[in-house]
Amino acid sequence: MRFLAVCLLAALIRTAPAQDLPVIGYLGAESAERFAARLEAFRRGLAEMNYAEGRNVAIEYRWANGDNSRLPELAADLVRRQVSVLVAPGGAPAAFAAKKATATIPVVFGVGIDPVAAGLVQSMNRPGGNATGVTTANTEMASKRLQLLRELVPEATSFALLVNPANAKNAEGTIDNLQVAAHAQRLQLQIVRASNEQDLAVVFQNLARQRTGGLIIANDTFFVNRSEEIAALALRNRIAAIHQSPEFVAAGGLISYTASFDESQRLAGVYAGRVLRGEKPKDLPVIQVSKMLLFVNLKTARALGLTVPQSVLVRADGVIE
Repeated sequence: MRFLAVCLLAALIRTAPAQDLPVIGYLGAESAERFAARLEAFRRGLAEMNYAEGRNVAIEYRWANGDNSRLPELAADLVRRQVSVLVAPGGAPAAFAAKKATATIPVVFGVGIDPVAAGLVQSMNRPGGNATGVTTANTEMASKRLQLLRELVPEATSFALLVNPANAKNAEGTIDNLQVAAHAQRLQLQIVRASNEQDLAVVFQNLARQRTGGLIIANDTFFVNRSEEIAALALRNRIAAIHQSPEFVAAGGLISYTASFDESQRLAGVYAGRVLRGEKPKDLPVIQVSKMLLFVNLKTARALGLTVPQSVLVRADGVIE
């Protein structure tokens, strides 16, 4: 009888379902391939909180592949999956889609705008509600990009700002910030808009015809996904352009300046881990990324007939010869 009881207990143990792991819903505005390096940074952040994918946490991924119109349904799908925390570290459209999809599941975002002004949180220190996260405040860096571009083309008095009208909140914030900076420096600023490939080609052709002094490209997933295309258009039309994406410089673009995306992703991973431990988003202050990265392509500068000042080169984190 005792032997039968032991066997029955062993059988029950073998057939008992494994304990379910907590699930992170990861809402990506881009593609898994393009986001691979940043995903590794996100996982490093999770590891700092002693979480490892497949060991004590599962991750459900949803990718919009650069199509922001897909984000609301992808976010809703993760909510239906009843994930433990919804992470949207790929910019403002993903953050808004996640926040709109749920008022109860914790949301950890990563954005390049002021999350208070945009209505994502009540304040930086006390977010309130179910959302918190990380901001790179890239809209505020538009004025810094203008300053860097002026150092490369000091004789220019007119510049253009490229925004995506489909990402209205981000576009408005960037325009407001850069108009103030341009006015303070007595520069003319033209606003140009593109939300598809045809728009991009027309914009660059027009800027070349107008002999615009330089182009600042706004922080936007659409432009990041097309870094190579934009770099080629800028070089073909002989336009000095500054982008947020280091991939732009690697593809032949002139210069990029932004907060570290890897650092933003790592911090989002840390916050996801803290939420899994039981902390509430309303009590976790929004983090401002302070690590900035500057990359310059000297080969492109020479092709455009520009001399990069030593003052820029000594500040660069990477230079392509």
